[in-house]
Amino acid sequence: MIKSMTAYGRGEYHLGDTQFIAETRSLNNRHLDIILRIPRNYQVLDKELKDTISSRIRRGRVEVSVHIENNGEESPYSLELNVPLVNSYIKILHQLAEQFDLDKVIQVDSLLQMKDVLLFRPEEVDMDKVRPGFQHVVEQAIDSLEMMRVKEGEAIEADFVKRLDLLEEYVNEVDRRAPIVVEEYRKRLKDRIDHIIEDVALDESRIAQEVAFFAERSDITEEIVRTRSHLKQFREYLLMDDALGRRLDFLIQEINREVNTLSSKASDALISKVVVEMKAELEKLREQVQNVE
Repeated sequence: MIKSMTAYGRGEYHLGDTQFIAETRSLNNRHLDIILRIPRNYQVLDKELKDTISSRIRRGRVEVSVHIENNGEESPYSLELNVPLVNSYIKILHQLAEQFDLDKVIQVDSLLQMKDVLLFRPEEVDMDKVRPGFQHVVEQAIDSLEMMRVKEGEAIEADFVKRLDLLEEYVNEVDRRAPIVVEEYRKRLKDRIDHIIEDVALDESRIAQEVAFFAERSDITEEIVRTRSHLKQFREYLLMDDALGRRLDFLIQEINREVNTLSSKASDALISKVVVEMKAELEKLREQVQNVE
């Protein structure tokens, strides 16, 4: 099953008079990167909530934000003035003013911008009481996110199937063209010899030998077989219920390698033209794969 890495989800959960609200967004990323934002006095729950998220999502940048309201009001925070530190700041500011003949007036807002002037004193909470609320609301937000990821994934999968069909048609076209290339080479070779040495008997065995050498050099049977195998494997991956992005990206690299070899070995303008179209479809596939978990 294809899942998109870009989505949005939201969850709400009530526990008594306390309301938990969670929002989550996921973005493209090569690895799993979880950014969790919860009130500071609940930071002890950080690891277990991240474990919950990582058990549901395999790949992407996931941003989850949770806040709490009690009777419609956000949980209170307590701030305390760090008096000893403020005294030290004021002392050093007076020293600077005297030493460099500066204005001794100290603005309150300037002091508040200095590090650790205000101390955060979190409200004491019963973690065992709020833990279920955090777990439920995060699960709800991830459920909502997953629904959107699956829906987006269905659209991506439909696009994959369309482009795989096109690629298979191109491979069949190249396969049909390959024997004709050898025959056309034999005819061109014979015509050139006829033009250069008229009225001289041709050595058909020598011509046959040259054609055989050309056929061996331009044989693309292996590349066609491997390309078809990779395309089949791509379709099989689409049926798997797993994180597929990296595997599909690797398969596209392998298909692209075979297609490049097709072009260089075939030495044919029509095959080269088809190869250009195949590369264009592969590039579109590659761009879409970057959105897949």
